[in-house]
Amino acid sequence: MATAQTAAAQDGPLRIEITDGVIEPLPYAVPDFVAETPAAAELAREMSRVIAADLSGTGLFREIPASAQIAKINNFDAPISFPDWKAINAQALITGGLSVNGNRVTVRFRGYDVFAERELGTGLQFSGTTDGWRRMAHKVADVIYSRITGESGYFDSRVVFVSESGPKNDRRKRLAIMDYDGANVQYLTNSAAIVLAPRFSPTGDRVLYTSYESGVPQIYVLDVGSVQRRVLSTDEGIMSFAPRFAPDGRTVVYSQAQGGNTDIYTLNIETGQRQRLTSAPSIETAPSFSPDGRQIVFESDRSGAPQLYVMAATGGEARRISFGSGRYGTPVWSPRGDLVAFTKQNKGRFHIGVMRLDGSEERLLTASFLDEGPTWSPNGRVIMFTRETRGENGRALLYSVDISGRNLKPVRTPDGASDPAWSPLQK
Repeated sequence: MATAQTAAAQDGPLRIEITDGVIEPLPYAVPDFVAETPAAAELAREMSRVIAADLSGTGLFREIPASAQIAKINNFDAPISFPDWKAINAQALITGGLSVNGNRVTVRFRGYDVFAERELGTGLQFSGTTDGWRRMAHKVADVIYSRITGESGYFDSRVVFVSESGPKNDRRKRLAIMDYDGANVQYLTNSAAIVLAPRFSPTGDRVLYTSYESGVPQIYVLDVGSVQRRVLSTDEGIMSFAPRFAPDGRTVVYSQAQGGNTDIYTLNIETGQRQRLTSAPSIETAPSFSPDGRQIVFESDRSGAPQLYVMAATGGEARRISFGSGRYGTPVWSPRGDLVAFTKQNKGRFHIGVMRLDGSEERLLTASFLDEGPTWSPNGRVIMFTRETRGENGRALLYSVDISGRNLKPVRTPDGASDPAWSPLQK
């Protein structure tokens, strides 16, 4: 598979073509945004830094630092001196102007193809409140990313996860939510009960999760805005877990253990109607819908060891898609519909991997003492997961990696963290 390349102006429009990864990231410059009102000075600098962190964090872009820049941007509306930016080999240039009036912020920005000496069609502006400035920065970065790669961005998104604090023998687990880059952490639950496996709704306004509050695992749904929650499991004393929303947002697929058997069910949230999808004498769990809602990928040990299977969303015969050595689990369908991410255990090591829907082109992206629980970015280009290492005294941390296996990096959180779930792009 070919590596990603950048198209210079003499060969056509500036574009990163993403295939298997980037060997040489595209050099770009983001001078500090121009403060167009006195109150905007500090925020203008901070916003440009967040945009740069978003772009450079992908591994597709390399920022040219301010110390190497010849030209200065002091007026957002002034003409660009392209020769000064060509001299330092900046292929892309991002400029902006920021104004603050009371608690209102307005950012104007443009992206340029330096060698073609033209705009990238990004002359836009966003407005909001001062406490939402980081989100505006992410939205700017998404536009620039999209113009250069031809794909949708993922910076204006959030991640729900399980925050873990305290010693290993008395660990406190709470649901928390944050920006995709670890900023703006907020806690959604404060109960002492163990919580597991949070999952966003397709619109990002609700979260499903499993809680041991009643003594056995049950499924809850929580409204992110109001933090109101209610239990979805209706059978007292029966274990229900591993829930996920269907693309329609009205149906939930989950596992239920009863009579020594674990099967997959669906539940219509509006009507309460349930449907049993599997009945094999084995453990079926970790179901995940395809983006079109027609199929479900899940984990089953019906062959003797945990493997991955795909079946129709209405149940019926399932086909096995994993055939490599080792044990497979926690599958999740890519939002692009082309790949399934999974956890694999083999020869004492854990891996995050991806494969095609027929099981072909399996690629292991990571290897560690314990990697598990992948979740996809909204554009299907990055995977976040839980990593636990011996050196952290059993402390779980979040990491991300792109689907080429490059750009592995930690996601900073205040405490230990596990079970991440990426939201869709915010509206």
